[in-house]
Amino acid sequence: MSTVIIGGGIIGSSIAYYLSSESSPHKDQEVHVIESSSQLFSAASGYAAGFLAKDWFSSSVAPLGSLSFELHHKEASENGGEEKWGYMKSTALSLDVSDVPAVRTSAREGDWLSEGTSRAEAASIGEAVQDISGDIPLWLTRQEGGSIENIGDGDTAAQVDPLRLCKYLMDTCVSRGVQLHHPAEVTSIITDNATGAITGVKVRDLKAETESVIPCTNIVISAGPWTPAVFKSLFPSSKARVRISPLAGYSLVLRSPRHTEKLEREAYKGRSHAVFTTHPASCGFSPEVFSRRGAEIYIAGLNSTRISLPSKADEAKSLIQKDQIQELKDVSVLLMGKLAEGHHQSSDDVPNTDDLEVLREGLCFRPVTNRGSPIISRVGDELLGTGIKTGSLDGSTEGRKKGGVFIAAGHGPWGISLSLGTGKVIAEMVDGVKTSADVSGLVL
Repeated sequence: MSTVIIGGGIIGSSIAYYLSSESSPHKDQEVHVIESSSQLFSAASGYAAGFLAKDWFSSSVAPLGSLSFELHHKEASENGGEEKWGYMKSTALSLDVSDVPAVRTSAREGDWLSEGTSRAEAASIGEAVQDISGDIPLWLTRQEGGSIENIGDGDTAAQVDPLRLCKYLMDTCVSRGVQLHHPAEVTSIITDNATGAITGVKVRDLKAETESVIPCTNIVISAGPWTPAVFKSLFPSSKARVRISPLAGYSLVLRSPRHTEKLEREAYKGRSHAVFTTHPASCGFSPEVFSRRGAEIYIAGLNSTRISLPSKADEAKSLIQKDQIQELKDVSVLLMGKLAEGHHQSSDDVPNTDDLEVLREGLCFRPVTNRGSPIISRVGDELLGTGIKTGSLDGSTEGRKKGGVFIAAGHGPWGISLSLGTGKVIAEMVDGVKTSADVSGLVL
């Protein structure tokens, strides 16, 4: 048995990680990861916030969310995640400075993403959360008339540096024998002339401009927002539609004089803060701010559906619009800038001083579905197109030796949080064993 994973981001890396782990019944199988970008993790996997939640999900995603959260904790505890990829328990806060109280109704279904509201609404549907006066980070500027709620703690929220986590997963995979091909792309599938069964894929090395064949019995497509195009190119006669679209999002990584590693260790006891807010001066978007290990602060929330998806992830940098970055910088100063003595921040009086240091500007494209939940499933043979076959679901202890086609994409802004759970579940599907979480509601 051999597996080709198309897409080398956080989802593809997680799948390869669990397929090559000692717990896999087919850990000695060949695993190949195909990534088209010349720079690894140049899409959302490397530019995401890295916030982890245990129970902020709709009913169809909830089992996967819980599994993944526990796996993040387990991997960090067993493999030095605090130092290697900045794993921290987190306090999640909701900052409300709007005139109209937030109505928490449908955020768990993903509406907040398209409507520009806050995903913090998903944390407390049906719950009465009291305002708090303590546990507010010193790097957050006090807002006039603002109220703040604690909506998550270390038992239900955590933080990682996604780029460092991705590098750890991929480096571990390669050390186990997983073969990484990049920049490269799968150009077509190979089938048996007599049976129509998939026997391999053709792969083009984009640097050497050469083509080779990789024999495989399983194909996993985890190419983020590029997943629909990949599926269509490999299965052109398929009538199935992979309903995933790209959502562009800007981000900044900052440093503030009011947030230091000493404060991180001593005042916050090694815990991060996640602040979800809707601010009247934020021009219609809901900023999300996260402190990360090493006294870094990440801010995002400014999204756009008007930017076309580039052909490769590493081309996103050339699409950054400076006025949008400036808007995010202005909001950063409003929420985190130095406040003049004796003032509270208000929309009419802006005494903030811009003493924030910008470490990185980012633009990435997240894969979103209309239903607000990812696609994590085996694709039935009847959906692959005329004459194409894969292994059958025979339920034997040997698993699906003859292979299958799988899709793992459409995680929206939850790709990092759901990554390890997705990797484990897809690996179990490939191995033909019972999955650790019920993902029956996440089919294509």
